[in-house]
Amino acid sequence: MSDHIEYEARTVRPYAVTGGRVRSARSDLPLEALVELLPGAAASRGLTPEKRAILQHASYDFISIAELSALLHMPLGVVRILVADLSDAKFIRVHTSQPVEVNTGQSPALSLSVLESVLNGISAL
Repeated sequence: MSDHIEYEARTVRPYAVTGGRVRSARSDLPLEALVELLPGAAASRGLTPEKRAILQHASYDFISIAELSALLHMPLGVVRILVADLSDAKFIRVHTSQPVEVNTGQSPALSLSVLESVLNGISAL
């Protein structure tokens, strides 16, 4: 019986954290989008513990949405909604890579974001 209650608490909690929302206007943020803390946000009050934790992690350096999800042990969809909320409230800025077409001499042209991803993959080796 105890395991059943613990399972229910884990499955209900993400729903409760987002106020029942499963999507937001900007919940399609990419995994690699970087979160930056804006000045004055660290002193904010009245935020949920989850939102405060996001601000705390973002206070050290830029951090991706995927990293926040892992650090907070929360589903990616929930973190996306919370990040969108914090961005709308002007506590954080979200940086996404917008594809820029670059003529590489190849046909079709590769986007700059694809080239950056390849370079990052090579650097990680």
